[in-house]
Amino acid sequence: MTGTATVREFIEQRSFSRFHFWMLFWTCFIITFDMYDLVVYGAVLPVLIKQWGITPVEAGAIGSYGFFGMMLGAVGFGVLADRFGRKRILLTAVVLFSASTALCGFAPSPTVFSVFRFLAGLGIGGILPTVIATLTDYAPKGRANSYVAIVMSFFHVGGIVAALVAMALIPRLGWQAVYWLAAIPLFFVPFMGRYFPDSPSVLVRRRGPDAALRVLGDLAGRPVAAAEVSFPAPEAKEQRAPIQALFTEGRALGTVMIWIAFFMCLLMLNGLTVWLPQLMVRSGYDLGSSLNFPIWQNIGAIVGTLFFGRLADRLGVKRVLVPMYVGAAISLGLLGFGSGLVLLLALIAVTGATANGAQNLSYAFVAQYYPPFMRSTAIGLASAVGRIGAIFGPIFGGVLLTMNLPISANFLWFGLPGLLAALAFWFVPLKGKPDPAKSPLSLEEAS
Repeated sequence: MTGTATVREFIEQRSFSRFHFWMLFWTCFIITFDMYDLVVYGAVLPVLIKQWGITPVEAGAIGSYGFFGMMLGAVGFGVLADRFGRKRILLTAVVLFSASTALCGFAPSPTVFSVFRFLAGLGIGGILPTVIATLTDYAPKGRANSYVAIVMSFFHVGGIVAALVAMALIPRLGWQAVYWLAAIPLFFVPFMGRYFPDSPSVLVRRRGPDAALRVLGDLAGRPVAAAEVSFPAPEAKEQRAPIQALFTEGRALGTVMIWIAFFMCLLMLNGLTVWLPQLMVRSGYDLGSSLNFPIWQNIGAIVGTLFFGRLADRLGVKRVLVPMYVGAAISLGLLGFGSGLVLLLALIAVTGATANGAQNLSYAFVAQYYPPFMRSTAIGLASAVGRIGAIFGPIFGGVLLTMNLPISANFLWFGLPGLLAALAFWFVPLKGKPDPAKSPLSLEEAS
């Protein structure tokens, strides 16, 4: 490359490098335990109901405490990451969710357990806004969706690991041992910090151009001279008010529609995540067999996220997302009418590919829809609104189970929000989006 390029142009013209590998590696590691900590509650829930004598509604409320913490963490950590840098916020979030989840295994009562679950939720909520924004900051052109898809697929690796660990440890060591394993990321925090730089704009603002040039040198695999890259001056007003900027420059309707979609999707997904094993127990499967269903859901999610992520890089995120949400609603509704283990497993895998896959790509869409100075804030607030749906998901499922509805009715109710999420994304306006020069997501890529 000759001449001076903007920092965005310089990054987009890089190919996959050692820099990208280690960033992806540690992000995938974090996300695996992030999802492990979230899913493991559903895996141990049938045991907790028996041991502590709690009702389905109380169990749903305990599950919602974690999602409430995630909502607050997504907003708080997302805003702080854009203001003070993503690296230190990310590492703080990792320590918080890992330590708090491990402490759940020492909880003597539902009340103490709920407190630790809330604290873990705070940390979990801070992970996605920081890691997805950082990946998008440094992704080569046409690879942002694929990178996010790779990382988000490890959410489902964590779900599979949680189910397998629960099946292996609960009968032998009790449910507490499943939570103790969550302390593993604490031992790797010193290594993670080396591979999560702040965004170039934050580096320039806080430490000067030389700090940004050093990171770009790591990205390029060679020293980068100041003459090669130009760093545009930040817009001071926007830097001070990223939340307000979500509703300016044609973003207001898109922001509202994105929030509705996130609310509906996480209502659907987190209610299902918590209650799927228990629903299958009520359908006549024993606990060991019922824990196989989340495994197949997560296998489908991994395949779907990777496949549709690459497809989104080629066709545009929105063109892929809307049909995925429709497919999620249909497959989830059909779960209640499936007969035979093979058919049920297939439907659960398709549900994972479409429902979980759509949610994963939604984060990629948000990361590219907004400019870098507000990216963590945008992801954090969309995630936070989604967590409001997640809070109601387990409670909603608990209420449904207390009503003793047919199993098919439960799945139909959980599928309906998928249709509403598809409708919301359909109405996200792309032509009224901000100037593409301020955001890497062009109209062609977005549609």
